[in-house]
Amino acid sequence: VIGVVIWKTDVRGFPDRRNIGSERYTFGFTIRDSPTYFINVNSWGGEEYIKSLSESFRVGDCVTIENPLVQSKEAEKEEKFNPVTPSRYKLLLSENHSMVKTSSRYEMDTKLLSLLHLPVKDPQDYYSLGDIIANGQSLDGRILNVLAAVMSVS
Repeated sequence: VIGVVIWKTDVRGFPDRRNIGSERYTFGFTIRDSPTYFINVNSWGGEEYIKSLSESFRVGDCVTIENPLVQSKEAEKEEKFNPVTPSRYKLLLSENHSMVKTSSRYEMDTKLLSLLHLPVKDPQDYYSLGDIIANGQSLDGRILNVLAAVMSVS
């Protein structure tokens, strides 16, 4: 699978239920290979492997993923902590079987680079800030998608 990384989490450690007293590490990211398709990728493993893998690329890099495990995603659980994707599947990376290769920006296909600037939600599924201000009472308690741009940070 070849795609551009459009989202990425930090590395987190969790107690390993199988080996009491040790930890397993994880991080996730989302790759996109077309305007319509993108998929979440999760990686689990030892601290050294996960930290090294996470540091090997960043959002905006093009990656090639070899030998991932393809799994059906549990929509309710998956989408609570990851971006909602159009795919019914997710990719899992394994320390022993999978590989991630990064391409430099100069080697990247410009078509992949252009995918970085596309929203991942349906353009009809957004509220403007004006709509939210005008209809605030009726929107109370609802989860909304907002598309906005940051003008300045100070």
